[in-house]
Amino acid sequence: MLEIGPYKFKSRLLLGTGKYPSFDVQKAAVDASGSEVLTFAVRRMNIFDADQPNFLEKLDLEKYKLLPNTAGAKTAEEAVRIARLSKASGLCDMIKVEVIGCSKTLLPDPVETLKAAEILLEEGFIVLPYISDDVVLARKIEELGCHAVMPCASPIGTGQGIINPMNLQFITEQANVPVIVDAGIGSPADAALAMELGAEGVLLNTAVSAAKDPVKMAKAMKLAVEAGRLGYEAGKMPRRRYASASSPEEGMVFS
Repeated sequence: MLEIGPYKFKSRLLLGTGKYPSFDVQKAAVDASGSEVLTFAVRRMNIFDADQPNFLEKLDLEKYKLLPNTAGAKTAEEAVRIARLSKASGLCDMIKVEVIGCSKTLLPDPVETLKAAEILLEEGFIVLPYISDDVVLARKIEELGCHAVMPCASPIGTGQGIINPMNLQFITEQANVPVIVDAGIGSPADAALAMELGAEGVLLNTAVSAAKDPVKMAKAMKLAVEAGRLGYEAGKMPRRRYASASSPEEGMVFS
């Protein structure tokens, strides 16, 4: 089970809800993914409307745990304000803290992220900060009391996969809270690798929503995350410099 604060999930794939070609495709992809956690930008919602938000209108939200995010925030103050609006609407007490520090790369601002996380933890939120793949920052996020750490594989929406697997492995080896790889995943191979490196979950959106067949890709990501986790738990064989026959010569009958 993936444990984030008081919550437990069977699926280790967290899915974004934006940029699908239609609401019907979005629903089918969400179903195929097996995900139990859906994330979305609070700024895209009319959260105080009695009606269900337009871009989630096809989804049965009772089946999922919602993970609002603070996308669009550029300062800790903005992120905290967005998080408070989300909580006041009764959506969920989990929040993905996203404070962008560079408009070109959309990489997060580490200083403002730490500030926002500290304030929201004091207010009782379940805090999941989005960060770069900085080993020291990941440790500081955990020491602050955050419930998960979410390093990016590569910049948001690029599909470049895991640019620095060594840093990601350093983070997973040292973390005592779930490491959920967030942003940059482009293919099932990327998702499987993230899990093989010790991540406890993967959050993605564009890799599914921008695929030629989002529904098939959602299922592929589901299977990749499961396979990667099983591979990590099974323990990979050591690499060898020279070949080693799969069948031992002992007991062979030679003509």
